[in-house]
Amino acid sequence: MHQQLAAACDWAFDRISDIQQEARQERAAHLPRWPLIVLRTPKGWTGPKMVEGVPVEGTWRSHQVPLAECRTNPSQLMQLANWMQSYRPEELFDDRGVLRPEVAGLAPRTEKTIGGNPHANGGLLIRALELPEVDQYAVPVGSPGAMTAEATKVLGSYLRDVIDLNPNNFRLMGPDETASNRLATVYERTDKVWLERRETTDEHLGPEGRVMEVLSEHLCQGWLEGYLLTGRHGLFNCYEAFAHIVDSMLNQHAKWLSSSTEVPWRQPIPSLNYLLTSHVWRQDHNGASHQDPGFIDHVANKRPEVVRVYLPPDANTLLAVTDHCLRSRHCVNVVVAGKQPALTYLSMEAARAHCARGLGIWDWASNAPNELDVVLACAGDVPTLETLAAADILRRRLPELAVRVINIVDIMRLQPASEHPHGLPHSDFDALFTPDKPIIFAYHGYPWLIHRLAYRHTNHDRMHVRGFKDLGTTTTPFDMVMLNDLDRFHLVMDVIDRVEGLGSRAANLRQEMVDDRIAACRYTREHGRDDPVIADWVWEHELGSLNGSR
Repeated sequence: MHQQLAAACDWAFDRISDIQQEARQERAAHLPRWPLIVLRTPKGWTGPKMVEGVPVEGTWRSHQVPLAECRTNPSQLMQLANWMQSYRPEELFDDRGVLRPEVAGLAPRTEKTIGGNPHANGGLLIRALELPEVDQYAVPVGSPGAMTAEATKVLGSYLRDVIDLNPNNFRLMGPDETASNRLATVYERTDKVWLERRETTDEHLGPEGRVMEVLSEHLCQGWLEGYLLTGRHGLFNCYEAFAHIVDSMLNQHAKWLSSSTEVPWRQPIPSLNYLLTSHVWRQDHNGASHQDPGFIDHVANKRPEVVRVYLPPDANTLLAVTDHCLRSRHCVNVVVAGKQPALTYLSMEAARAHCARGLGIWDWASNAPNELDVVLACAGDVPTLETLAAADILRRRLPELAVRVINIVDIMRLQPASEHPHGLPHSDFDALFTPDKPIIFAYHGYPWLIHRLAYRHTNHDRMHVRGFKDLGTTTTPFDMVMLNDLDRFHLVMDVIDRVEGLGSRAANLRQEMVDDRIAACRYTREHGRDDPVIADWVWEHELGSLNGSR
């Protein structure tokens, strides 16, 4: 067997060398037939053949620990000794347990070892990306909440030029969803890499393409991990609900990132960047099977030094966040953004500042110059829209109510500084969210994650989180938020219910909110679309601060 395997390895190595030489001589990419070695051995091969009278080698019993009672069973202890002696350790080690010189001499020189190969330590090979200036892709924002843009379509133009500027060390991976996720602008500069025969109906396929697409999230993740581990850069775009398919692969990569920081000679590698779009709140024609924001929860469980989660509320903040992620090292970055037309809020300058802070007060949306009554917090594009619409209702109907609006891009900022490198000191959290006022929090995903992140802070007991309650179907955008009690009317009701003394004073408004929910639901059923008063809502109040947040 050993001789056969050695011969097979020699054959495979020679074949790989021939393929590489042919490709370099022809200067053209073809689809080669790579060598494949199939090794079949008995399960538990060379282990104990029989234990306690039953067969072990070659059976399922050889899995894990075949001799589990060595400590208490002398017979099994003797079997273990004989098993270990069968490998003839005296031929490998001297009496002191030192590897014999003739064996040690077989080891290759350091530079010829697997670990000595620079591609096994990709941080040594990194060439920083040449990134275009994000300002040239910015969406003009004259007044916040008045105009719309497709966030990922805007990002597509930026990624197109990232690919153009970095033709040899950046790739975009996706499970057959790049165009669906509104990133098709990248095809102005590149193709999907394809070496097979092409049909006349095919588009954007070519041997030099920088986009790698196949309908297998596992394969896309594996491609990207290998690309990053060898010092290159990339982005994995995926439908939000189907990122779960690579949960276990993310686990292992995050563990490796964390463990590798403890190895002095290992250099940091480019970050693993996920862009999750086609998200839970806008699955207008796909329905419940495509509605699951839980990948964020899965990532949040990992080591704090390596995981980051970003929820940009509009196109310009998505640009700023992506630019940051592509520059980062040795992290897992998860960015969740919508692809449908949505309101824009911040200028590019304000977006950069807001994303650098990770969260901040939106002065222009707030109505609390001094002492405030309630905090409206939001994370995610759709929750931000509903929060602003709720703030609009409160400003019009209860102008004396002092409301502060806080938007969160980096949800890891909600943790205490002791728990995450991006976390907030308790004093900073209290300054933003107050130590004693109610907080109505509209969140993109499952609401309990926000409680997990923030529970150590002073005012957590007064925090009420609305989010996805796993209630979904094929329906309209506003009907989706109503199904999960994340709609603007429900947020106003939450404020009335939780601000001290407001319940009786605003009872009429609360009843109106109940009636408005019923009317919105009825309109959707009768017309098959959302009421234009809701669907076409924009922020109409006088602009406070063009810079957006502080």
